[in-house]
Amino acid sequence: MSICYLNGKFLELSEARVSVLDRGFIFGDAVYEVIPAPGGRFFGLDEHLVRLERSLAAVQIAAPMAAEGWSAVLNELLVRNAGGDVAVYLQVTRGVAERDHAFPRDITPTVFAMCKPLPAQQGLARVSAITLPDNRWGRCDIKSTSLLANVLLRNEAVRRGCYEALLVRDGRLTEGAASNVFVVHGGRVRTPPLGPALLAGVTRGLIIDALARAGCEVEEADIEVAELAGADEIWLTSSSRDLVCVATLDQRRIGDGEHYPIAATALAALAAERQRRESAA
Repeated sequence: MSICYLNGKFLELSEARVSVLDRGFIFGDAVYEVIPAPGGRFFGLDEHLVRLERSLAAVQIAAPMAAEGWSAVLNELLVRNAGGDVAVYLQVTRGVAERDHAFPRDITPTVFAMCKPLPAQQGLARVSAITLPDNRWGRCDIKSTSLLANVLLRNEAVRRGCYEALLVRDGRLTEGAASNVFVVHGGRVRTPPLGPALLAGVTRGLIIDALARAGCEVEEADIEVAELAGADEIWLTSSSRDLVCVATLDQRRIGDGEHYPIAATALAALAAERQRRESAA
């Protein structure tokens, strides 16, 4: 995992250097992606690159390269790090300039990528969570590196002995501090609709599509916070952990705290989609 990519070069991570005047460092003026590559093969790379382009456009950073260029660089990074179960962290900042809030002219974006191990996971992991007010900014659909609010919320969950914070705005569920959320009532699967209040998670989308192919439709609809306590299942999804189940929320058991049949179906459908893509490659 020691080789990274920085501005056109592959080098040892310990040797990578960025100016202190980089706007990613000064302002958090940057976007990023975390792309899973279990077994050294990317899963959902195209979807991640589409979202990267969307984030770059939203913050008005010129795309440093097209999809084919990204794919070549990132696959070479995997090869140089000998594959394995990893994820690639990719970050694009606006670049280096004198400190000024306004966008500078004629600036070259900084591009950085590195590999990190994927968390080991077997079967359906069970975690605890809490609900917290969603006090983040109004453009959570942009995958920005400006994550201080998310960091504080996630840390509060950890401080209370929990894995994740489920965020609530105007009485409705938005997402987790670092995950999307699905809720099951009586066999009905729902997830909050896309919009500025939450990120369009790639794994979220892959699971919705995989479940549809398995004959289980997911409804994208508002979820009132009062509904959570009576849920049969609550899942958290992310590119690094796929899907984990919330066994307790605010110290209350969700369902029977042990069995998650629809979550198991979703995880199996996601695995089948991964296998289908690998076979087609």
